[in-house]
Amino acid sequence: MTEETTFWKGSPSQWLNLWPFTFALLLAAGISVGGVFFPPAWIGLIIPFIYAIWRYLTVRCQKYELTTERLRITKGVINQNIDEVELYRVKDMVVERKWWMRLTGLGHIHLETSDRSLPHIDIPAIRDSINLREALRQKVETQRDRKRVREMDFDETADNGFKDVGDPI
Repeated sequence: MTEETTFWKGSPSQWLNLWPFTFALLLAAGISVGGVFFPPAWIGLIIPFIYAIWRYLTVRCQKYELTTERLRITKGVINQNIDEVELYRVKDMVVERKWWMRLTGLGHIHLETSDRSLPHIDIPAIRDSINLREALRQKVETQRDRKRVREMDFDETADNGFKDVGDPI
């Protein structure tokens, strides 16, 4: 039996917060201008400041750990939620790299799994996403071979292509 080892740990990039940070900055500028004409409005500067800090912490506290056997997802700023998916349950992987992601060297990895609690997993805005996807694919295949597991998809529609004896042709 092999020992489980971590082959990648990471968290999303703060580039995910580009638009929330921009919004907070514009809101702070608007409150500052309003504070010139109505000085009690200056107290409102705390709102975009707290919002920006919360968004920063939300992204910062997301952690993804890929081991040789599972994917562990940790989320939460105050209360933490840790979830795991066995690698042999991963059915499909897609890397998404929008134009701004390619400029910054980032990418999203979308996973489809047979896990009931996490059928879809997104690992957002991570560096070197293409190489990570390839390493993950190899680990998934290794785990499937080791556990002798294969994925089978069944079409759940009523039209299965077969005719019953009483059905008209």
